[in-house]
Amino acid sequence: MEIYTLAKGEVDKFLKRRRKAKYEEDEFDVRLDLIFREILQKANEFVPSESGSILLDDPAKKSPLLEKNDLVFVACFGPGSSKLVGVSLPATKGIVGHTYCTGQPYISPDVKDDKHFYSEIDKKTQFITKSIICVPVVIGKSVCGVIELLNRLEKVNYTKEDLNLLEIFAAYTSTLIQNALDAKRHKELSKEDSLTGLFNDRFFHTQLDIEIRRAKEQRRELSLIFLDLDNFKPVNDNHGHLAGSRVLTEVGAILRDVIIAEEAVISRYGGDEFVIILPGINYEEAYKIGLKIRDTVKDFVFLKDVSPYGDPAYHIKDVITASIGIASYLDCITCQRKIEEDKNLFIKLADEAMYKAKEAGRDRVCLRRGDDTFQF
Repeated sequence: MEIYTLAKGEVDKFLKRRRKAKYEEDEFDVRLDLIFREILQKANEFVPSESGSILLDDPAKKSPLLEKNDLVFVACFGPGSSKLVGVSLPATKGIVGHTYCTGQPYISPDVKDDKHFYSEIDKKTQFITKSIICVPVVIGKSVCGVIELLNRLEKVNYTKEDLNLLEIFAAYTSTLIQNALDAKRHKELSKEDSLTGLFNDRFFHTQLDIEIRRAKEQRRELSLIFLDLDNFKPVNDNHGHLAGSRVLTEVGAILRDVIIAEEAVISRYGGDEFVIILPGINYEEAYKIGLKIRDTVKDFVFLKDVSPYGDPAYHIKDVITASIGIASYLDCITCQRKIEEDKNLFIKLADEAMYKAKEAGRDRVCLRRGDDTFQF
């Protein structure tokens, strides 16, 4: 039995059913395409059928009103099924749409007499559907798709026993998708700073290795920004550490808003220090980004609202500023070294520039140039 599925990179998007990270990891380990193949194969072994499919909604476009969604054929087998992979079907159409919207299993012993049957799919595949059995796939309390089998083999028609078996496979599908979601979330949490929601220093170091290797091999621009908050300690001293934590969270939000470079990796380095990797960005562009960050932090009113937990608003303005240091890889690092040596030097140069900004009076952006000079 030949089973067709979306390619791995395309099928992975159906796992994005939680908060979307701004920066995705290169690949996700779970092979959802292989899982779907196995589910259809086993379902067909227990309930032999001429054809079958798994359809899922697109979480990136999902509406709470199920009838407004589309269902995508992510895996299928049977005559003409190669034409179906990736095809979208409005949730208002067909027996699969009815099953999806109602969340109830469904048997259609003769589709000619079924008002829910949608014949356009048969026209596309040149397949003749006679009977259908269909069950919803549910994650938590939300319907996310359906499994359908068409034209029962070895029996006159589908039975209640067949429906029970297919429901077991739908529950198995739900469990596997949920496990994949949990594994994906665990992986996201392992690289996330729990306070700000930015990346943590461990992920920063891993990603900087990757970007330096790419810069070396492709002669690609790469810049690094180090940021340290000025006058942060008085906030902790005067208002308490909870207020300080709220400030750091707001700084994280500022950085996400200001830095629009698509490949940027924004991390909390520790304490009140932040670091930003800017792939494809040269020192001139990085300097402009640094200036925008500095100006935004300087003009921002921190803690102007009561927190969700009832912590008071302090309206902190004209106190916290940022000292920013910048280095650009192709401009500053010309000798051939090992990746780890390059990385350590690159961090050192950006860090030195940040301390020069501190020494020059704070609230400044300092650019480390390749000729060992500093530019403000």
